[in-house]
Amino acid sequence: MIETSSLTKRYGHFTAVDHISFKVEPGQVLGFLGPNGAGKSTTMKMIAGFLAPTEGRATVCGFDVEDRPLEAKRSLGYLPEGAPSYGEMTPGSFLDFVAGVRGLAGEHKRKRLDDVIGRLQLDGVLEQTIDTLSKGFKRRVGLAQAILHDPPVLILDEPTDGLDPNQKHEVRGLINAMAKDKVIVISTHILEEVHAVCNRAIIIAGGKLLADATPAELEARSRYHLAVSLTTTETAAAQSALNGIADIESIEVDPQDHRLTAFPKQGRQILTAVADTLKAQNIPVTELQLETGRLDEVFRTITQPHTREARA
Repeated sequence: MIETSSLTKRYGHFTAVDHISFKVEPGQVLGFLGPNGAGKSTTMKMIAGFLAPTEGRATVCGFDVEDRPLEAKRSLGYLPEGAPSYGEMTPGSFLDFVAGVRGLAGEHKRKRLDDVIGRLQLDGVLEQTIDTLSKGFKRRVGLAQAILHDPPVLILDEPTDGLDPNQKHEVRGLINAMAKDKVIVISTHILEEVHAVCNRAIIIAGGKLLADATPAELEARSRYHLAVSLTTTETAAAQSALNGIADIESIEVDPQDHRLTAFPKQGRQILTAVADTLKAQNIPVTELQLETGRLDEVFRTITQPHTREARA
């Protein structure tokens, strides 16, 4: 339902997006990850038809966004970066206006307005001007207009930016509820959001697509994948004991909280050996955890070389 082919955007000699190709199908929530200036928002603007690509093409539900822009945009709900709107309008009048633009009328229009206002808990601010709303409420009004016509495709640029933890939880729940039969692309720099709502993630930096995998597959690239971390009051004794396990490659101790992490040799499982060794030597352990991998470490490893290159 979304497909890009060698999508490219240049501004003079600067290449913001460099031949990016991917496909997203119904039921997928794609997390679009990258450092600031990576090209995430530019890519989303091209898919949404707000920017014309320098090269390549993008289609939404089979409609080319340049050749058949109206059909593509009818299939699309778009929340831009910053959730821009008409500040002098109230949320009620703004959403009524958007409903008219989207061709909603009569009872169907009323039901859709009631649905999005209820889902995003906007009842209490419907008569305030948008300029007077908090950043979080402005973001919720922007999300409401994006889903108002119940589109099969959603492009959401930083959908939880400015929301408090409770509001983030509610919006992520809404995204998960909508995800079954829609294509949803979310730009985010919040890695916990990838775990909360995404079943696939793309990492870009310097305008280039660097990784395309599930969150679990990305975590498996981490040096912490299958490592064992533990907390004990006898750190030195524990480190000495674990040094005798043949399948352990190295051991690190966090200088702040003294948490110990044992890293396995390639392809080895060490959890049972670690637990048995500590128990046999009567070393008290308050916490023992098998690491799945750390997405933040993978993100840094993948993006930092390209970020440095872009700055140069």
